[in-house]
Amino acid sequence: MAYDNILYEVQDGIATIIFNRPKALNALNGDLLSEFENALEMIEGDESIRVLVLTGAGEKAFVAGADISELAAFDALQGKSFSRKGQQVIGKLQDLAIPVIGAINGFALGGGGEIALACDFVYAADTAKFGLPEINLGIIPGFGGTQRLPSVVGPAMAKEMIFTGKMISAEEAHEAGMVNRVCPADALMDEVRETAKTIAGKGKVSLRAAKQAVNSGLKVDIGTGCHIECDAFALCMASEDAKEGTTAFLEKRKPEFKGRIH
Repeated sequence: MAYDNILYEVQDGIATIIFNRPKALNALNGDLLSEFENALEMIEGDESIRVLVLTGAGEKAFVAGADISELAAFDALQGKSFSRKGQQVIGKLQDLAIPVIGAINGFALGGGGEIALACDFVYAADTAKFGLPEINLGIIPGFGGTQRLPSVVGPAMAKEMIFTGKMISAEEAHEAGMVNRVCPADALMDEVRETAKTIAGKGKVSLRAAKQAVNSGLKVDIGTGCHIECDAFALCMASEDAKEGTTAFLEKRKPEFKGRIH
C-alpha cells in the first residue's frame, strides 16, 4: 500500500515506520493515524517481521504532537473521537507482539511523546526533546499520556511535566527512565539498527513470550505474574527454536532460529 504521511519498509526481519510530514514537524493528523494503524496491522500479520523501529523524517522532529490546525476546529464530540482514535492506534502499538524500538531523532511532544511511551524501549538523539505540552493549549494529553507517563517516571514528575507543559532534554529523559540510551544525532539510527539486528536474530516465539510476560506482569501481582511467566516458558519449550537453541549451545555453535511461531 502507498502511504502519504508515513514511510514503511522491511529489511532482514526489521520493519521501519518513518513519520513523514517534515514540513509540519511530523504532526499527527487523522490521515497519519489511519496510515500508522494500517501499517501496524500489516506488521501484525507478517510472521517474517521480528522487530519494529519508529522514527521521524527530517532532523527536527520525531513527532511534534497533534496537528493543531486540525485540532483547533474540533468540538467536544470530534475531540473525543480524535482522542479515542489516537488511544486505539497507540494501544495497538503497545500490544504489538514483536519488540518496538523508538528512535527519537528530535521533538517528541504531545502525541509524539505518547508514542514514545508505548514503545518497548527508546534510543534518543542527544538533540531530542520530550514533553506533554497540551496544557499550553488549554487541553490535556489525550493519547494515553496521563496514564503511561506516571508509570514510567513516577506520578510526581509526570504531574510536573503535564501541569507545566515543560520540555525535557534527552539526558533528563534518560535519567527519568523514559530513554534507554542517548546517542549522537548522526549515530542514532546506526545504534538502533544494531540493536534491532541483534533482537531480530533471536527466536520469534521467545521474543513474543518475553514481551507478553513483561507487559502482562506489570498489570498484576507478583504471584500472578510468575504464573504468566511459567505458562510462557512452557510454550517456549514446545517450540522448534527452543530445541535449536539448546542443541546449538551444547554443540558450541550459533543457533539458527527459523522464526516460525507454530
